[in-house]
Amino acid sequence: MKKFLKKAVLLGAALLAFSPIAELSAATVAAQEEQVLNLAIGSEPPTIDPALATDSTSGAIIKNVFEGLTAMNNEGEVLPAAAESWEVSEDGLTYTFTLRDGNVWSNGDPVTASDFEFAWKRVLNPETASQYASILYVIEGAEAYNAGEGEADAVGVTAVDEKTLEVKLANPTSYFLELTAFYTYMPVHQATVEADANWALDAGDAYVSNGPFSLQEWAHSSHYVLVKSDSYWDAENVALDTVNVQIIEAESTANAEFQAGGIDYLGSPYSTVSLDAIDLYKANEELNVAPYAAIYWYKLNTTDEVTSNVNIRKALALAIDRQGLVDNITKGGQLPALGLVPPTIDGFEDDRGYFADADYDAAKEYLATGLEELGLADASELTINISINTSEAHSTIAQFIQEGWAQNLGINVNIDNTEWQVYLERLNVLDYQVARLGWIADYNDASSFLDMYRTADAGNNDTGWENEEFKSLIDQASAEQDPAVRTDLLLQAEAIIVDAMPVIPLYYYTNLYVVHDHVENMSPDALGNINLKDVSISSGE
Repeated sequence: MKKFLKKAVLLGAALLAFSPIAELSAATVAAQEEQVLNLAIGSEPPTIDPALATDSTSGAIIKNVFEGLTAMNNEGEVLPAAAESWEVSEDGLTYTFTLRDGNVWSNGDPVTASDFEFAWKRVLNPETASQYASILYVIEGAEAYNAGEGEADAVGVTAVDEKTLEVKLANPTSYFLELTAFYTYMPVHQATVEADANWALDAGDAYVSNGPFSLQEWAHSSHYVLVKSDSYWDAENVALDTVNVQIIEAESTANAEFQAGGIDYLGSPYSTVSLDAIDLYKANEELNVAPYAAIYWYKLNTTDEVTSNVNIRKALALAIDRQGLVDNITKGGQLPALGLVPPTIDGFEDDRGYFADADYDAAKEYLATGLEELGLADASELTINISINTSEAHSTIAQFIQEGWAQNLGINVNIDNTEWQVYLERLNVLDYQVARLGWIADYNDASSFLDMYRTADAGNNDTGWENEEFKSLIDQASAEQDPAVRTDLLLQAEAIIVDAMPVIPLYYYTNLYVVHDHVENMSPDALGNINLKDVSISSGE
């Protein structure tokens, strides 16, 4: 489509060359060329409902078709978005947001404070079964309502009038304005949601949103199309007219499309740079490497007969050569992860030294103890299954770990892969032994990596593990106002979970991406987000 439009502009300019006003008219035609961005994403989005999304694939749509009270720029600064301003009480417990004029839903209705109140309480309603409900627990009464022990009216969110939203927090939360930029805090159109339980299953008029783009088309498992929303309050500053997103599972195929010019960008939160293309992009000086508040880890099902054994979990964790993995497989400047919180997070910059990388001797000792506890006579009697979602990169990493566990521990290791949406459902119901997952900070704080393990039934825990001392430390940190004391509490909590090892840290991500020269302002922030409203296509050759 882009090539066709370019030819049309050139033809129009040639014809106008014979006119006295040729120069002006040619410029006018050129200015009318549509701004089209072509992307690929690695899998079908599991959901496009802000209340139900838990993954970056879904978030890549939601964050661009909806808009929260605030937004984040690439420097990590909080910006006004649906709210034009806010006031915070002296005790840090009450936030009063004023919505801006001109906020309109894609169906023409005004965006009101009650839309936010409805959306947040919908997330917390136990019947919604939102896995991310806990991210709203900073709000007064939120956890009790979500746990079925409180009422919706007791949740500290109130639409004072159409333009004023009052929020009362359980404890002062320094990063609350970052939370209000996250997709779980996005508003939804109450009348639409209440009228149609299937409102978010497809594109079309029923999918009402308030962001800079609208979802025009969604051909499931094939592609989706975003178009600029003329009803968006800041539409005049949105350059892109159309964003075409192909769904391409194979990283090698997406990379071939990029090299052929069929897509314009590879990187978070869309397709990844395939492992076999990294050296090529490095040689061509095309590869960008950016900091990333994210970790690649293996979760372990602590309700499984084998992986419920802490000594088996520790054996598996210590028998991994993380340095060899990042040097020879991922090759993108990643760092071996010996903790759960990336060093990009304030207070966690230093190596905490919880365990040594590739400590095979200690791993064998833990394995021997674990085998005895399981009633097994020899390591060859133990079989571990690694589950991954379909991906060339995840498969390569799993094979590296499979080989290492077989060679250094003498155990049998199988690998199975599943399509992304089914895979997430399997994790949620603990239908696995060992499963890979990446986790990106939702906001710049260590709690984004630790809070999900506060209780076994927390929506993103997916391990069945919980620990009363860990929970107590997380709760103390939530109420603590001294930053140094709070960081120390979170460090203590991290030490407990690493010692129990329901999650095996592998490496801290870097954000690898490549982008064609004609695309401007297309770079992810430290949380892996891209605001498409800031992206434009250069008219130069």
